[in-house]
Amino acid sequence: MLLRMSSLFLRTLREDPADAEVPSHKLLVRAGYVRRAAAGIYSWLPLGKIALENVTRAVREEMDAIGAQEVLFPALLPREPYELTGRWTEYGDLLLRLKDRRGGDYLLGPTHEEMFTLMVKGEYSSYKDFPVILYQIQTKYRDEARPRSGILRGREFVMKDSYSFDLDDAGLQKSYDLHREAYIKIFDRLGFDYRIVSATSGAMGGSHSEEFLAPAPTGEDTFVSCAQCQYAANVEAVQTRLPQVEAAGEHPPVEVLDTPDTPTIEALVEFLGQPASAMLKNLLVKVTEGGVTSVVVVGVPADRDVDMDKLEAVLAPATVEIFEAEDFAARPDLVRGYVGPHALPGDVSYLADPRVAQGTAWVTGAGQVDKHARNVVAGRDFTVDRYVDVATMLPGDPCPRCGGPLSLQRGIEIGHIFQLGRKYTDAFQLDALGPDGKPGRVTMGSYGIGVSRIVAALAEQAHDDKGLIWPREVAPADVHIVATGKDNQIQVALDLAQRIEARGVRVLCDDRAGVSPGVKFTDAELIGVPTILIVGKGLAQGVVELRDRGSGQREDLPLEEAVDRVTGLVGRPS
Repeated sequence: MLLRMSSLFLRTLREDPADAEVPSHKLLVRAGYVRRAAAGIYSWLPLGKIALENVTRAVREEMDAIGAQEVLFPALLPREPYELTGRWTEYGDLLLRLKDRRGGDYLLGPTHEEMFTLMVKGEYSSYKDFPVILYQIQTKYRDEARPRSGILRGREFVMKDSYSFDLDDAGLQKSYDLHREAYIKIFDRLGFDYRIVSATSGAMGGSHSEEFLAPAPTGEDTFVSCAQCQYAANVEAVQTRLPQVEAAGEHPPVEVLDTPDTPTIEALVEFLGQPASAMLKNLLVKVTEGGVTSVVVVGVPADRDVDMDKLEAVLAPATVEIFEAEDFAARPDLVRGYVGPHALPGDVSYLADPRVAQGTAWVTGAGQVDKHARNVVAGRDFTVDRYVDVATMLPGDPCPRCGGPLSLQRGIEIGHIFQLGRKYTDAFQLDALGPDGKPGRVTMGSYGIGVSRIVAALAEQAHDDKGLIWPREVAPADVHIVATGKDNQIQVALDLAQRIEARGVRVLCDDRAGVSPGVKFTDAELIGVPTILIVGKGLAQGVVELRDRGSGQREDLPLEEAVDRVTGLVGRPS
């Protein structure tokens, strides 16, 4: 269908929306692709819906190509299956829960492992039925505490989730590999710059998993990579390769120092003139498990922070909360900014990064206001109750595979693949009778792609100061024809549009009368269609202008060559 801007439901904006922080949010709103309905909830306008459907088509075609079969579950789900697997509570406040008029508990599905497992259990029971791969493309819901970044982190989003069911681990590996290759084809086809990194499974459960991350400064994930051996992993999945620690030898006794007004590491570094790496940063948290809350202190070298995602994963299923001002007020024996592991009350546990090895000496809080202690030695002056790898990574940290220096980048998660194993088939006792008549437990894989998130992630990677620059596979049109509006230019543009569209090329034509050329050019750059064809003042000489939105290259060509040239550019047969 030819899109004519004179009748298209579209309003572009010249100013960024007040609540927008990242480029994709600003540009998708300004270019008329989406509109905010509520915090973390967005409506898709015609151009946005076309882009979303283009992504959906690419995902669906590549999933179908590996033999996956599409189904569709409801978004409104009963509590019982999620109660059985423990995720009714594990998901915590992320679940959008509700009750029906009879008092029954329901949730809006954040993901559908339980429902897929029950579906297969209800239909299949023999080894002859397997393997099978099922998928859906559907709206999901998560009650984000701070929805932000437009459709990158919303409370409602479109996701492709697929699930493989196999008789054994070798079959699971084959299904996993099929998905991995399909994802590579999808993201290549969509024009992404992406990395495949090792990852953790989190609340999904399972063993091996990998993320597909699109590098972008605004990404919420941090990943490391090694140029020497091509190792790449989400920081939460990195197994730290510790440096050699010179812990042998004698240390002087503990020395208490007067350090007025130094409750922060920055202030202490300036006061003592020592590097942060020689100091211990001690983070206080409240850990709640089984209804019992305890105080835990986590120590890391002070040139690093505690990675809260790692800490929560280590302490799961317990919940973790940062100590706040009121918590310190209730515990005067824990002095804010001056906590040290050697001066902790007996009811407080101490966890530490492995770099806080036995025999290492540190500067740390002395447990008194305005006082720190020097030469506090692990194993001599305090005991570590448990070592946990929860410190943040730093550029140059050694690669766990080859020892080379690691670099850190930000990325947007666009896909995640898991080898779930038997967590869910155990919960629902999904078995297949073998040729000997004996039951065998089925094993599963889970594979997700953030379909709506992909639109925003591409916008993060593909834009300039003028607007969006879509890859052709996702763009709402192949060519944007701009008629500057004088004499017969609009009619010529429409004639070109119809002839080009007849060749199978998707066309957006700016045929608006009474709109200045400058506004039309600005809108074309903002909307981001990859090829722009301008019917302007050169028409008097039988010439139109061809522009490439990405490179900015311009070329004049005879009007009679325009249809063939545009058709050839977009790869359609003439």
